Amino acid sequence: MSTADWRKTLRINNRKTVFVIVLFFLIYFALGMLIDTYIYSAHFPQATLTQLFIALATFQLFPLVTLIMLGVALISLFITFSLHDRLMLLGTEYKEIKLKTAQTPAEKQLYNVVEEMKIAAGLCYMPKVYVIDADYMNAFASGYSEKSAMVAITRGLIEKLNRSELQAVMAHELSHIRHMDIKLTLMASVLANLMIMVLDIFFYNIIFSHRRDTDNRSNALATLILILRYLLPVINILLLLYLSRTREYMADAGSVELLRDNQPLASALIKISGDHQSHQTAYSAAYQQTPHENVRREAYIFDPVQAGIEPMASLADAFSTHPNLQDRLAALGITLKNKPHP
Repeated sequence: MSTADWRKTLRINNRKTVFVIVLFFLIYFALGMLIDTYIYSAHFPQATLTQLFIALATFQLFPLVTLIMLGVALISLFITFSLHDRLMLLGTEYKEIKLKTAQTPAEKQLYNVVEEMKIAAGLCYMPKVYVIDADYMNAFASGYSEKSAMVAITRGLIEKLNRSELQAVMAHELSHIRHMDIKLTLMASVLANLMIMVLDIFFYNIIFSHRRDTDNRSNALATLILILRYLLPVINILLLLYLSRTREYMADAGSVELLRDNQPLASALIKISGDHQSHQTAYSAAYQQTPHENVRREAYIFDPVQAGIEPMASLADAFSTHPNLQDRLAALGITLKNKPHP
């Protein structure tokens, strides 16, 4: 990939990021206005839906739910950015690795590899390095800026990859940091999950409330809210897929750019995929027994759903947020002829 194409693709991805985040807030606004209209329809039975909407938009009626939703979204993003490392590591057993406190040769090698890739990527700050005590092979990056960035690697990945493969995986994760994908992952995940939580509150309120609407306006609004309860999760998934798969390709390309070689990353991806398939039952139990895996799933270098490990805790689990292995290898210029082995 030429430098011109690389920079052009990054600009396109940045525009996609802005588009999706703005779209999320527009959906928040529309959902809040819909709920406010439904609430006020009981107090103003003679007003049309258009009149109620205009009154809310011009603050003749106070759009309480709309403002609460937007306020909660902004506060949640602030809290998420402030505590991102703790939130991304929730439910796991982990420890931070520092050069002076590294206890084993593997930990020292890991820190050195991250530092090497940090220099190669031209980053100004060294990300925090965490090791998660888990047998399965995975890794992710997170943070809201380069200065606050972190990378987390499972013990299984450190033990089963050689140094060049480990370099490739860390180059992939630091490419996410360099491309600011980590900010997007945090924002999009928080907004998507929060939206469904708010919608659930009103969904069950409508079902179990004692309000009995007799006019067509309120019935139509209630029906629309019920439909959105099942439609918005799909829209959220499509918006996240719109971004995450492209960004995985970009991070893979970034890894190749930093190492000047496509073989280490390809070898690492094949090992990770084969290892998940070989230990499908054990890893499935491990993923399901670890709380808050849904928070990390989009950030992982490998989506466990692709290996048939499907907790199916929500509709989102029916979709993979990552390109499949064959497509990722093809983008790296490598054809996978045989089934991968660990």
